[in-house]
Amino acid sequence: MNIGEAAKLCGLPPKTVRYYEEIGLLKPARAANGYRDYRDRDVHVLQFIQRSRSLGFSIDDARRLLSLYDDADRHSKDVKRLAKKRVEEIDRKIDELQSLKQVLSALTERCHGDADPDCAILDELGTLPSARSNEQPAR
Repeated sequence: MNIGEAAKLCGLPPKTVRYYEEIGLLKPARAANGYRDYRDRDVHVLQFIQRSRSLGFSIDDARRLLSLYDDADRHSKDVKRLAKKRVEEIDRKIDELQSLKQVLSALTERCHGDADPDCAILDELGTLPSARSNEQPAR
């Protein structure tokens, strides 16, 4: 099948499929005319990568997962280690987003939101970092 058909089956743009080939995640066969010829295995690999990426795994992690998937002698602990690392990254991101939400919520509460030009949100955004160095970090 051609790149358009393979991409459609995976729900990826053809540009992404070409990128995955360019970085070595995929190596489709070439037809006599030089065009890429995607096989069922290539589509399966693309779907695997797409699912890995949708869970937030990096390209390098998706490469490792794919390598482990193809390795009959793999150890599940290696796969679990990658997944646990991703969960830890997600937890850190959640903490960061909760902190940002608290700060922005507090600023939103301080802004009158009326016809006056005074706005605590803009005041905070316009404050130089050195002026805030004495403040406690947001938690």
